[in-house]
Amino acid sequence: MISPASTNPRVTQVGNYIFRVCFLDTFQGAVMAKFASDTLKVKKVAILVDVRSDYSVGLQTFFGQAFKKLGGEIVAEQSYSQGDSDFRAQLTAIKAANPEAIYVPGYYTEVGTIVHQARELGITVPFLGSDGWDSPKLWEIGGTSLNGCYFSNHYATDDPNPVVQKFVNDYKAKYNQLPDALAALAYDAARILADAMQRAGSTDGEKVRNAIASTKDFPGVTGQISINEERNAVKTAVIVKVENGKYLLTETIKPEDVK
Repeated sequence: MISPASTNPRVTQVGNYIFRVCFLDTFQGAVMAKFASDTLKVKKVAILVDVRSDYSVGLQTFFGQAFKKLGGEIVAEQSYSQGDSDFRAQLTAIKAANPEAIYVPGYYTEVGTIVHQARELGITVPFLGSDGWDSPKLWEIGGTSLNGCYFSNHYATDDPNPVVQKFVNDYKAKYNQLPDALAALAYDAARILADAMQRAGSTDGEKVRNAIASTKDFPGVTGQISINEERNAVKTAVIVKVENGKYLLTETIKPEDVK
């Protein structure tokens, strides 16, 4: 099994025939913490977490640990549940803590509404998020409220890398829309499997498994991918800025940058 997008660390621990081509949430949380501290120069961050989502709770933990290690402070932590539509009470409490940024590791379905309501309450600081934000619907829901917000992701469609641009253009020609990160990750997963079969010279399960495990510096759409001994992908992450309906590449962060 090669998972395109399962970012929870526990997935590949189930067995030694399970791999992934996406980064882990431990890395993703640390990436946004580094960006907040080093690039945005913020020292006080509030977190709004979806308590019904293991994904959101995990990222809350990993971001908080990394941000504190960098000298930052978590000034408020509030929660919501997926499906909620009114976040004003939590946002009012967060506003009182006077953060310089607000981290919301959730999905676009709620995030657009959260940011919109925050702006109505007079909260002007940037919101920071995770790959769960990646959808054209994020902008449809949140609109201009999202301008100047950032989220971590697996790749950006405006990355000038020729591998990325060929994929984006081919995808647009076939489906008449921009490919999100899940599309790019699934494409990379399929190509890594095909490459492993070719190198193994066989479709025998054990031989293919061993070939996948030895993948190194594979030129994927979502970055150069190497598989480590835990069968996880070692690769870069990107920070994307939301601006007028576009998701723009802002920064690329390597695994060695967050150690």
